[in-house]
Amino acid sequence: MKNATPFSEAKPDREAQQTQETLVVDEDAAGRLDAWLAEALAPELSRSRVKALIEAGAVSVNGTPARQAKHKIKPGDEVSLVVPDPEDPEPEGEDIPLSILYEDADLIVINKQAGLVVHPGAGNWTGTLVNALIHHCGDSLSGIGGVRRPGIVHRLDRDTTGVMVVAKNDQAHRHLADQFSDHGLTGPLERAYQAIVWGKPAGLKGTIDAGLGRARDRIRRAVRTDDGPDVRHAVTHYLVRERYGEKPDGTCAATLVECRLETGRTHQIRVHMAHIGHPLIGDEDYGAGYRTKANRLPEPLRGIVGSFKRQALHAYLLVIEHPATGETLRFEAPLPDDMEQMRAAFAAI
Repeated sequence: MKNATPFSEAKPDREAQQTQETLVVDEDAAGRLDAWLAEALAPELSRSRVKALIEAGAVSVNGTPARQAKHKIKPGDEVSLVVPDPEDPEPEGEDIPLSILYEDADLIVINKQAGLVVHPGAGNWTGTLVNALIHHCGDSLSGIGGVRRPGIVHRLDRDTTGVMVVAKNDQAHRHLADQFSDHGLTGPLERAYQAIVWGKPAGLKGTIDAGLGRARDRIRRAVRTDDGPDVRHAVTHYLVRERYGEKPDGTCAATLVECRLETGRTHQIRVHMAHIGHPLIGDEDYGAGYRTKANRLPEPLRGIVGSFKRQALHAYLLVIEHPATGETLRFEAPLPDDMEQMRAAFAAI
């Protein structure tokens, strides 16, 4: 965040509530309250939106409402902001192709394709998985997740592929949500991913135990060692499946790893693998500094890697307990074509 230190943050998974945020003005900050706050919260809120909130009395400085946008802030000020959740448009069904692995009256399991956003949000009100599900399932989807996320109990990033389960009624939603919250500690839930990462992670298996919180840009996540209110415990276990281009000095070009989550944080695998020096191939958010490595690869691998425009991450395994029957269900999805093409090209060097 520019010129601000997070003091507390909102809880984005709770629906129909007011969002409260408190920021501490950094030592080098000065100027108008509206300009500073809009910059600090960009791109989430525009300056005009910030100004309207100030004039409505939703912004306080050191506990006192600041009614004027031109109020001057100074280092050390605590600025609190209360933002009512907007009334989002109810999503409509859209005929978007889905790869369905399983479906019954309680749930639907899909193999999500790359480029598909899970639920509507700013900049993505249409063309999402939710729009596709509404078209496919009609009125049978669970509403417990709120208007914006009917049936959604877990998510995959836009460009992450693989297995997802969606609830079709409220009872199934509650049961599945409990399983995901438990992370398989007392039940059969399993989630496993395959990723192609740069270089050679240490050993054939390892555990990354590093807390995650918001990065300074407030958009990405980062490993954090402080005890800030947004920092969450995060543990990823990885297992080496294949190594590519191994050299006499013990290095290799890339590695196929299997990752299992002990916790489920936003971008967890991507951040953790980058933290240990092995970011996912194609990850522009957490591994952009590694893109030049493709220039040292032989053709056709160089061209394949250079044109791979998403993180090489695939949710290949999901094991759940059926919310109605109690049966353990196991779903697997093979690597998508683009990742398999890259894997095969690496294996050939």
